[in-house]
Amino acid sequence: MMIGMDKDIAVSNNKLSAGLAYFRELLDMIKFEHTVFALPFAFIATLAATEGRTPWRSYFWVLMAMVGARTLAMTFNRVADADLDSENPRTLNRALPAGRVKLWMAWVMIGLSAGLFGFAAVTLGPLTAELAPYAFAVLLGYSVAKRFTAWSHAILGLALSCAPLGAWAAIAGKIETPAFWLSLGVLTWTTGFDILYALQDREFDIKKGLHSIPVELGVHQALIISRACHLLAAAAWAMFLAEMRATLLPWVSLAIVAGILFREQWVVRNGNLDRLDHAFFTLNSLVGPILFLGFFAHWIRFRGVI
Repeated sequence: MMIGMDKDIAVSNNKLSAGLAYFRELLDMIKFEHTVFALPFAFIATLAATEGRTPWRSYFWVLMAMVGARTLAMTFNRVADADLDSENPRTLNRALPAGRVKLWMAWVMIGLSAGLFGFAAVTLGPLTAELAPYAFAVLLGYSVAKRFTAWSHAILGLALSCAPLGAWAAIAGKIETPAFWLSLGVLTWTTGFDILYALQDREFDIKKGLHSIPVELGVHQALIISRACHLLAAAAWAMFLAEMRATLLPWVSLAIVAGILFREQWVVRNGNLDRLDHAFFTLNSLVGPILFLGFFAHWIRFRGVI
């Protein structure tokens, strides 16, 4: 009997391990860790729009809206690009083209994440519910944009910029000037780093008739536009801090972020892609959290806690 029980336990453990491995594949497929690109800006907007005491459930539903929107956008992107990913040497080992995740499961994730996002938007209030269909269009539109326009980078930026706009609308019940500056910074920052990311697929995109700034304008002009976008991002975030009458620490965090963006541009100067992962993933993952920490310190001080 003990041998039989041991076998049952072993089978259960194997099923659990397989289930966890599959769950990790799903998270890797949508690059869940990249949520740090947009989530901090939603939290900055949540704090900045706060007047009086905001119920904790509002923060929770802002988080749920972000998780739903991010999962929806990335999963749909993987489904829409599955045929291209299977032909691109850089992406052919992704979960869908490699067969580690089934297409039907990806569609289930799309349905569940769309439901979560929609429910969170309705729960947060009438304005977010009204804006949700437009957010859906932007989130899904990015995945097909590169088939039609070189400015798909800006559409991705617009998708991420919906995070602080939506969070502000959820907390304040309206969208005010500082929210637009904060979102403009996200839009231009994202546009700038996505142009850099597109450099590595330039030859493949030309072959497949896809559009991007590097394809349309070449590497040199793409780098110039990316730098201009990052300058605009820093300026927009400075305007946001000025509108919010920020204290010292948020300005220090912005100075650090400006240095990070300079470093990002420096490592890919002259189209050098050897350290693109460092520029795109490592450096960009620091931008949002650093700005959030600086603004959070301001918010705490403004509240009189420190």
